[in-house]
Amino acid sequence: MLVTRPPMGFNTWNTFAEHINEQMIKEIADAMVEGGFRDAGYEYLVIDDCWSKRERDPETKRLVADPEKFPNGMKAVADYVHSKGLKFGMYSCAGVRTCADYPGSFDHEFIDAETFAEYGVDYLKYDYCFKPSTTEGKVLYHRMGNALRACGRDILFSACNWGRDDVYSWIRTTGAHIYRSTGDIFDNFQSMKNIALSQIDKQSFNTPGCFNDMDMLTVGMFGKGHVGTEGCTAADYKMQFTLWCMMGSPLMLGSDIREMDEDMKALVTNKELIAINQDPDCRQVFTLTLGWGCTDAVTLVKKLENGDFAVASFNFSNNKGMIPVFFDEIGYPANCGLKFEITDVFSGEKREFDGDSMSNYVEPRGTVCFRIKPVKK
Repeated sequence: MLVTRPPMGFNTWNTFAEHINEQMIKEIADAMVEGGFRDAGYEYLVIDDCWSKRERDPETKRLVADPEKFPNGMKAVADYVHSKGLKFGMYSCAGVRTCADYPGSFDHEFIDAETFAEYGVDYLKYDYCFKPSTTEGKVLYHRMGNALRACGRDILFSACNWGRDDVYSWIRTTGAHIYRSTGDIFDNFQSMKNIALSQIDKQSFNTPGCFNDMDMLTVGMFGKGHVGTEGCTAADYKMQFTLWCMMGSPLMLGSDIREMDEDMKALVTNKELIAINQDPDCRQVFTLTLGWGCTDAVTLVKKLENGDFAVASFNFSNNKGMIPVFFDEIGYPANCGLKFEITDVFSGEKREFDGDSMSNYVEPRGTVCFRIKPVKK
């Protein structure tokens, strides 16, 4: 199986959109290594839309890299990315044009897959704009899935149809390894919150080999870049990253990591959070009862491979609130004969707990997250 855990990496779109070029991609690759992102697990560097010329080559019908942005061609870029111990990703679209009005892969799926393989591509994000109504989207994702399987190279297939057309019921049949389950994210609190909450009841469709992608992260953007609307606070980004980790989404950074501050870097390289996201069992989360303390909140629980479980509470309100955790709801009644070793994934603080519930007072728009090990009393 090509993809057994949620992929991790960087994508150009959220910050740069069309403002991409060879030198910038090389600098991002350098930053992924020198900044410790690669060692933390971020292995894919993905160029999104706007990399090609506006039209295909009239003779070969192939996509052609924009010679002003990428004067040495995409193979040279891929080679540089690979030289850094990273994997290289690119973008196309199931429609006749991409979302930014460049040539799409409609009716050119097999020649495009062959082209990407020749470049040395390891990851293809496949969008959904300008799709002719005469052809089902399902058929178009089957086409590109088949083309990638026939191209002679292992290429991660990232389907991006924004959760349309009941994608959950059929996308795994196309050979896709991850699939976008939401509309585009923007760098504001409400966008992040809406996306996360919309996917809690879709967690059963998240599985090894075909992961539910809640879109690229905006962590660390602070209002800068293409989707940088009003921006978020550091606490909001802590919430976003924890939600994505708990819910098993791919972790694709979208801020300019060359300029990421140390606090944000520490957040997105947090070993405990990444371990929850990358847990080999890939279990779905489930929710706990809120109780009476805080109504605009959610508590998620995720069971982990070694018998541990993760608990995270998210306070979406603008007021401090008490959020209880009832262990009976997790399947540990008061007479289970176990106590709990609790590790705060942010501070590293450890403590033992012997009871049937615990309450956490969570700051406005705040997040708490624990890894919990049940042990014999």
